[in-house]
Amino acid sequence: MTAICCPPAELASGRTRPDGIDLSHFIHSADDGTCHVDLAVDGIHCAACIHTIEHDLLAVPGVEGVRVNFTLRRVGVDWRSGEIEPGTLLDRLAAIGYPARPYSMGAEEAEVARAMKRLIRSLAVAGFAAMNIMLLSVSVWSGNAADITPETRDFFHWFSALIALPAVAYAGLPFFESAWRALKGRRINMDVPISLGVLMAVGVSLYETAISARIVYFESAVMLLFFLLAGRALDLAMRRKTRALAGNLAALRSETAERIGPDGTIRTVPAAGLEVGDTILVRPGDRVAADGTVVAGNSAVDQSLVTGETMPKAVFPGDTVYAGSLNQRGALTVTVTAPEGNALVDAVQKLLDKSVEARSRRVQLTDRAARLYAPVVHLTALLAAIGWLVAGAGIHQSLLVATAVLIITCPCAIALAIPAVQVAASGALFRSGIFLNAGDAIERLAEVDTVVFDKTGTLTLPDSGTVNTAEIPPPLLDIATRMALSSRHPLAAALAVHAGGKTPFADAVETPGRGVTATVDGVETRLGSPSFCGVAADNRPGESVLALRYGEASAVFRLRQRLRPGAVETIAALRRRGLTCAILSGDSAEAVAPVAAALQITIAEADCRPADKVARLEALAAKGHRVAFVGDGLNDAPSLTAAHVSLSPISAVDLAQAHADTVFLGDALSPVARAIDIAVRARRLMSQNLWFAVIFNTVAVPLAIAGLATPLVAALAMSASSVAVTINALRALPRAPSPPALAEHAAMAPA
Repeated sequence: MTAICCPPAELASGRTRPDGIDLSHFIHSADDGTCHVDLAVDGIHCAACIHTIEHDLLAVPGVEGVRVNFTLRRVGVDWRSGEIEPGTLLDRLAAIGYPARPYSMGAEEAEVARAMKRLIRSLAVAGFAAMNIMLLSVSVWSGNAADITPETRDFFHWFSALIALPAVAYAGLPFFESAWRALKGRRINMDVPISLGVLMAVGVSLYETAISARIVYFESAVMLLFFLLAGRALDLAMRRKTRALAGNLAALRSETAERIGPDGTIRTVPAAGLEVGDTILVRPGDRVAADGTVVAGNSAVDQSLVTGETMPKAVFPGDTVYAGSLNQRGALTVTVTAPEGNALVDAVQKLLDKSVEARSRRVQLTDRAARLYAPVVHLTALLAAIGWLVAGAGIHQSLLVATAVLIITCPCAIALAIPAVQVAASGALFRSGIFLNAGDAIERLAEVDTVVFDKTGTLTLPDSGTVNTAEIPPPLLDIATRMALSSRHPLAAALAVHAGGKTPFADAVETPGRGVTATVDGVETRLGSPSFCGVAADNRPGESVLALRYGEASAVFRLRQRLRPGAVETIAALRRRGLTCAILSGDSAEAVAPVAAALQITIAEADCRPADKVARLEALAAKGHRVAFVGDGLNDAPSLTAAHVSLSPISAVDLAQAHADTVFLGDALSPVARAIDIAVRARRLMSQNLWFAVIFNTVAVPLAIAGLATPLVAALAMSASSVAVTINALRALPRAPSPPALAEHAAMAPA
């Protein structure tokens, strides 16, 4: 990607905008001619806001895609290069009441911190005012039942007004400003009925005070604001926690690198300027600036970002190191294989962004409900007022009923019920090293009754130290290791370690699940399964086999594999939860049987081609099973797509990750069970919140319409319902496992 995707002439009008914003440095281009920009947008508070932004920006000619990240308050926009002037995106958002600016993680963290301080100050003002007004109100209520004089009561009411008016004016600003922006943009968001309810409560109370009425509702307006602000502060704190982990993950990157020139000179350069093939020096105590291969030196490197293990890993020439890893002892010379933008830490960041943007089926349902929320609330309040007028009540009573209806439905717990759980669950998954690749992955994970595993690379990891390289003639070993460099299969990767810095053959092509083909010195050469290579090989228990065919010559490589860390415990945990576990592997029966026995898995099939795996998964689905498939290879992509839900390790090939619904970090298999546990808990909380919200509105709204709920009762009930669903959503977090090393290191990185 490049920094600017459009020719200078096309950006000229947007480069010197009146608001001083220069978008050119924030626009990225892709090879397919599309442009992308991330914008920070103010005023996103609900699902209706998300729908409005996405709908209006998609209506701009030339815009191809819009995605709102509710957690980060970020909007990503894609368009065809040259078809629109990027500054029009900011103008369009401003026109509908959402001021925007180019997104910067550091700037947004500062903005969120300011927003939290403002909410806390507003909350403190509302709380202080509510307590004092309630003391005055209790005195009036008890006096009304005894012998309070009208003059004393009026004095208390006016004193309450003196406290309430400035408190409402200050504490209500977050809602009033948002509502005003929405109305200026000719739309309605959730803050419109909130503001209307608060102002009506204050207005009615002032009128009641002026006519010396027995009851006023200043405490209702202020308490309404207090509880709304408390709910909004809880929501922001929950999102800020996920946002902070995302930001600190980016802080693992090194800003600079020490590049070694052809003449041996060392220059400090920006990490973003590194290219494939560059050689860099990584001194003790420095972070690796880019993914690469060690060519000189040995050290111990903290690679918890990848493995999840806190123990440093010893690295030697030929080993791979990853951007963000911390070099702890000796100096290393590293050849860059994946610069910034393509490194593993970038892939993790993209997965994190995608997981916080994902919306489940239930979230999509509440999105649609939220879009109807404000019009329905206003219509309900209007009809209630008209109904009371028709029934013979005066304007005063009708307005009280309409005010109670507006208050009791603000901001509608239905709109908070599911998204709050989604955010909390996504945060819990991330802290466990698990990323969502699909919006409804949480719900589908919770429905699983069968878990099917691939073997090689998923349940087991090849041990490169057990390859029988000493038995292979050097010319064939040289060819085989170079062939292995062209494959992402775990067995080939174990063989490729012995390549010793050689390069792959230029015309090598991989057949998923079978092997690699290339022409070497004019001879067709194959590396892969014995059947693919036409090589006879006896299968020995516990060993996997790779064959090489080079013309008439052949060789057989035998590799032993070790179980992934935590595999035994994970399978046992899944069985305890009542889930059926199975293995579908393309490896031989002799290699699969010991693994199945070690894991106590009774359903295990060997010699499965990709089509065979898909057929087995479809057969299970036809019997009513909800199957989770866990795989990592190129040949697993069809199975990952065919399963009800799929999981893949971060070490998997890109194609497998693209088809997986969930991606997890590290060598351990435990995130599989952890993901299912969190998903089951999240779905239960979603259902609880949804039913609570529905029952609350079913009971409370008719009571308000019937005039049985005063504005004070309405404020207490509404606030209690909204805070209740938010607090219940936080229950998705306590039982989540302790953060893995990734989260710990991300938390320690400077923000």
